[in-house]
Amino acid sequence: MNVHEGHRERKKRRFVESGLDSFEEHEVLELLLYYAIPRKDTNPIAHGLLKKFGSLDAVFAAPAEELMRVEGVGENAAVLIRLIQPLYRRIRISATEETILNSVEKAGAFFVGRFAGERTESMYQACLDAKGKLLQVQKLSSGDVNFVHADIRAIVQNALLCRASAVILAHNHPSGVALPSDADNAVTMQVRDVLQSVGVVLFDHIIVADDDFVSLRQNGLLQDG
Repeated sequence: MNVHEGHRERKKRRFVESGLDSFEEHEVLELLLYYAIPRKDTNPIAHGLLKKFGSLDAVFAAPAEELMRVEGVGENAAVLIRLIQPLYRRIRISATEETILNSVEKAGAFFVGRFAGERTESMYQACLDAKGKLLQVQKLSSGDVNFVHADIRAIVQNALLCRASAVILAHNHPSGVALPSDADNAVTMQVRDVLQSVGVVLFDHIIVADDDFVSLRQNGLLQDG
């Protein structure tokens, strides 16, 4: 593996592990251009694009012919860059049917589908607005077949970043039994209290096993959430 390949692999791994939030604008373009320019350093090309157009938004809005005036940008790269904004619009259109998780039944059905095929114990967090509309769902952690770690700090940060009014936690029991353990109950109460301190409700904690689920709200643990 040469220097460029090593740099690309590190950049890709960083994105996979942490997303784009920590990336500078030129790094976003640099990463994107890997897939149109396979054998060239895309860092100076990314800087050239930002210098010409001024911002990431302006780069993605620029006509293909103007993009190709930047040194190193060929037709493939220009088409890839031009694809981003219309692709985003299509995604937004496809999401017009909102996911509402304002009941135990809806939340349970949603997470039964989410955990389909999962063979290790994992935990997800769903962030909701005041009407129960799903704002974001993400995997918090993944453990072995019978343990998952709940990162309470990450749960709070995710809720605040989404400006969520409520949160639903969910994890699975690959053993096939959805009954909550004492540890499940204890973690639920810890998360509830910390979220409450920043004005966010823990609406439910769903435990999934195969096609079955248990709601800790329905069990009475979160009656006042």
